[in-house]
Amino acid sequence: MQKTARVMIGISNGLDRVATVLSGIAIVVLVGAVMLQVVARYIFQQPPAWTEELARYAMIWAGLLGATMSFKRRFDPALFNGTTSTRGLLAVAAEIMKSAVVLIYLLPILWHVFYGPGMNPARGFLLRHSRSMADALPFSTVWVAVAVPLMILFTLFHLVARWCGEEGPPQPDNDAT
Repeated sequence: MQKTARVMIGISNGLDRVATVLSGIAIVVLVGAVMLQVVARYIFQQPPAWTEELARYAMIWAGLLGATMSFKRRFDPALFNGTTSTRGLLAVAAEIMKSAVVLIYLLPILWHVFYGPGMNPARGFLLRHSRSMADALPFSTVWVAVAVPLMILFTLFHLVARWCGEEGPPQPDNDAT
């Protein structure tokens, strides 16, 4: 059991590193596209149409991967903060409640990524995006939409790692400013 827990925590840590790198790349692309658009708009009076779309797609990737990083580091919005000082059955109940909220929110979204109304895979989120092209960029919007199931899967792995005993980042000192 301990080996499985260590493996799950290791996978969670690896996914967090991947999310950190990918979100960093997305932020660089986002800032670069916006800077190019500003320069092209105010200096050349001719902004390329694709810069706005590229910035939007990079923002989606950065935001969703950033959400997984926030969850991993326990910087996500908390329903209540008392679990760090609570022990025993109350702490377990609080963790179960937090996990239930995450699952209730993410699992239906993950389901509808693959299945649409009436359990029709053809109407699922990813399949619909696989048939649509970006307006100003030469690729399918599925490359943007795939960020949603990746975010969910990363977050679910982080949740499993929490239940396997991952402690999270060290708490800052109370007198830290």
